[in-house]
Amino acid sequence: MSDTSARLLRLLSLLQAHRESSGAELAARLGVTTRTVRRDVERLRDLGYPVHAVRGTAGYQLGAGAALPPLLLDDDEAVAVTLGLRHAAEGSVTGLAETALRALRKLEQVLPPRLRYRVQTLQAATARLGGPAEEAELVSSATLMTIADACRRQERLRFDYRSHGGESSARTGEPHRLINAGRRWYLVAWDVDRADWRSFRVDRMTLRTPAGPRFAPRPPPDGDAVRYLANQLSSRTWPCRAVFRVYEPAAAIGARIWPGMGVVEAEGDRSCLVSMGADSTSALVWMITSLDADFAVVSGEPAVTAALRSQAARCEQAARSAPTG
Repeated sequence: MSDTSARLLRLLSLLQAHRESSGAELAARLGVTTRTVRRDVERLRDLGYPVHAVRGTAGYQLGAGAALPPLLLDDDEAVAVTLGLRHAAEGSVTGLAETALRALRKLEQVLPPRLRYRVQTLQAATARLGGPAEEAELVSSATLMTIADACRRQERLRFDYRSHGGESSARTGEPHRLINAGRRWYLVAWDVDRADWRSFRVDRMTLRTPAGPRFAPRPPPDGDAVRYLANQLSSRTWPCRAVFRVYEPAAAIGARIWPGMGVVEAEGDRSCLVSMGADSTSALVWMITSLDADFAVVSGEPAVTAALRSQAARCEQAARSAPTG
């Protein structure tokens, strides 16, 4: 490392360590003249570090956006780290949520205004829906940022959308909220052409430019966009579907079901109906048995009953072979 580069890092360290330092103090610590300090400050500014001159004291102060060097983050990295910390802050691991929240607040304080705007835009436009992880589909941070910015500005989005069956259609939507569900991103938006709320998988969206005009925000569907998406994911057309009668109150079962796992309908005080859908019968069997309650099959393909019998036989065989005493 050259003497100049080493001196710049030392100067940056001194500015970080002290809220305000005079040119003479910095020169003395670095063993150079005040003129050299002024030149080095200009070099730091050219590199993007906000070093401010303090009026009346001939001193310098390091502004926001430079409190973490030599760790440097580009736009995408800063957004990714911030979103990761936010998700950790919303988690359920004891101690981790509080730590992540503190780190998130510190990071936001030192982000330059441009990056802070991007992060705050994403935070304001996104929510999280818990549940079992699905196979991830790649979504670029640029796409998420464009959608989040449209949510914040209340501007219509124009995009091509590829359905589950592969059909493509041109859509115009009034974006309301980006929601991270498992390892997928969804957009809840008012579909202008269909005059109704819709949920779109972001990885199936191809954004068009320019964006549409501004719009007046509407009340969210079902009173909450996350609740709406959960119901959408539970009631969409799955390859395997079934309705079960569960012999416990709806409130108790509803507390055990992850969002998007199923729709619970009260049926008296002691039972409820649970509609479920999944990619396979084995997944359906796992979902209903994970509720840890007595149940009966109300409707479903014969394959669902066969899968239940197969699972029961495996469990019975395991119980017979288990050691006793």
